[in-house]
This record gives sequence, structure tokens and C-alpha cells, in this order.
Amino acid sequence: MKEKPIMNLKEVAQYLGLSQMSIYRYIKQGKIPASRVGGVWRFRKEKLIAWLERQEKER
Repeated sequence: MKEKPIMNLKEVAQYLGLSQMSIYRYIKQGKIPASRVGGVWRFRKEKLIAWLERQEKER
């Protein structure tokens, strides 16, 4: 099965092992790259991976 380049909030929460509320909090704080499309949050997997890599370097 081909990987999806765009993920929804539930998929991101599962991918990161966090609750959906934590993801909402990160969005509100501007800590995670997200876009609102048609009233729904969407995440580009490539940007999410780049964000994760930056998080690892900061530690």
C-alpha cells in the first residue's frame, strides 16, 4: 500500500504516539506544521518528518 503524503489529525496522533488533544495543543501553540483545509487539519508527512528531525537535533 502506498504511503499517503497528507495525513489527518488522527493519523498524526497515531504516528507520533500522542493524543489528539496534544496535537491540537501543538497546533494552537504553533509547534507543529499543519494546514487547515475545509475546516479540517491536514499535515504533510514530509514536513512532519522534517519537524521531527529538528526536534531531535534540539535535544
